[in-house]
Amino acid sequence: MGAILVSQGLVSDEQLAQATREQQRSGERLEQTLARLGIASTEQAMRALADELALPFVRLDETEIDDDAVQLVPPRLVFRLRAMPFRRENGRLLVATSDPLRLDGFEQIRVASGMPISIVVADDADLGVQIRTRFGVAGDVLEALGAGNAPAPESRVESADSDDASEASVVRLVNDLLFEAIRERATDIHIEPYEHELHVRYRIDGVMSDAGVPATINRFRHAITSRLKIMANLNIAEKRRPQDGRITVRQKGQEYDLRLSVIPMLHGEGVVLRILSKSAVLAGLDELGMPPSVLVPWSALVARPHGIVLVTGPTGSGKSTTLYASLTRIVSGEVKAITVEDPVEYHVPGVNQIQVNHQVGLDFASGLRAILRHDPDIIMIGEIRDAETANAAVQASLTGHLVLSTLHTNDAAGAATRLLDMGVEPFLVASTVEGVLAQRLLRRVCRLCVIARAPHAGELPPDFTLPADGLVAEAIGCRECRGSGYRGRIGCYELLEIDEPVRAEIMRRSSSASITAAARLNDRLTSLRESAAELVAARVTTPGEALAAVKTI
Repeated sequence: MGAILVSQGLVSDEQLAQATREQQRSGERLEQTLARLGIASTEQAMRALADELALPFVRLDETEIDDDAVQLVPPRLVFRLRAMPFRRENGRLLVATSDPLRLDGFEQIRVASGMPISIVVADDADLGVQIRTRFGVAGDVLEALGAGNAPAPESRVESADSDDASEASVVRLVNDLLFEAIRERATDIHIEPYEHELHVRYRIDGVMSDAGVPATINRFRHAITSRLKIMANLNIAEKRRPQDGRITVRQKGQEYDLRLSVIPMLHGEGVVLRILSKSAVLAGLDELGMPPSVLVPWSALVARPHGIVLVTGPTGSGKSTTLYASLTRIVSGEVKAITVEDPVEYHVPGVNQIQVNHQVGLDFASGLRAILRHDPDIIMIGEIRDAETANAAVQASLTGHLVLSTLHTNDAAGAATRLLDMGVEPFLVASTVEGVLAQRLLRRVCRLCVIARAPHAGELPPDFTLPADGLVAEAIGCRECRGSGYRGRIGCYELLEIDEPVRAEIMRRSSSASITAAARLNDRLTSLRESAAELVAARVTTPGEALAAVKTI
């Protein structure tokens, strides 16, 4: 594939080498890596392959598909071979595939359908959408389990005990749900029971989307939950109380840590899994999208020998990623860094990491007290949740340690008032907190389908400046981004540096608005709105996405 793309001038030797290195790390297909890096779309790559093999290329989303032709081949073959019949033409069955060299598989399709076949090349993402649309995620497994295409039961749900969950077909069903979520870059999997339905949804780039599973999955809701409990070493007989656990899976050479939460609900047990890539390369501060106006002072703050440096924002805003990137920047052989986290999301080389364990009384506060006896230079606390942890963090900073942590506040100035509300004395907050970084995550426009256009009347507020050409980005939507127009996310930041006027406001227990005003007087605050406006001007995101993230600030 690489040689074909170079010979046709789609990529250079340097770009191919870069994509090959990234592909070896990620384990994905080469054309998918090229698309993610913005070098060439998967459609361009597959068209080049089709030309080389003298085969036709088809866009299935623009082609009339004969449902009767699709049903000529069992779902298990379609899923296993990643090839789908879509039309009969001149006495032959047209089969779309993204791997036209898999000759043994095509012979199986010919035998199963009883017709001669003709191979047509299709984009893998396009093919995957069509397979999911017609068979659903794990449609082949549901067929093997006996669900077929029968409608879900209307008046009752078939029960399944732990024996069901241990059967090979249920194991495959759960694995297909997990690996499909990983392929789609989902951060969370939601399995939600209703009276006559079981909904499976993925959170991708911060937005919920339907996983596309067949309705017949409702028959196996108990088997799915039991299987997940077994994988997480939970009590499968306990269905009245919430349970939490962890699952480790491997996919294409990468290891993923799944945090499992099971909660009893009205019509069964609801399940949510948070997906964390344990073997993912940790991002550096330079890769988080921080503008120089934030990156330079933030780097100086985390390099200080003592004090408290905080990152704030709602759940899922990337606070932990920023802390890990900051740790990576400052950790060296000359300092000792210890963290106490719940949970340990990523393993950082050279850092001693402690996992919170509430069952044995190891929480943030007790872990922090124990850390101080290990002679650290840098301490990272996963989150300051209560007065005990807040006071312990203050005492640690006063004794000459640099403390990094997170808080849940809407803006940077709110961190100081939050600590005061926890009962920390104003003079301690003023003397220990060195800086606060508030952040949000905005969806990036897909680089393969984005267009530039003039903004609509009233679309942008007055404080948003435009680039010289006066154009903004618009998210169109394509197969690469699942039609959303967005792919990936970037940080939007607000940095508050604590100086003497700000400390004076903290000592007076002033409101967050007064603290913000004091910081602006000496140009010690870069706001979230300003950061979002810069991303719009650079056409990294759209005006609607930026304003949705910062409209309440």
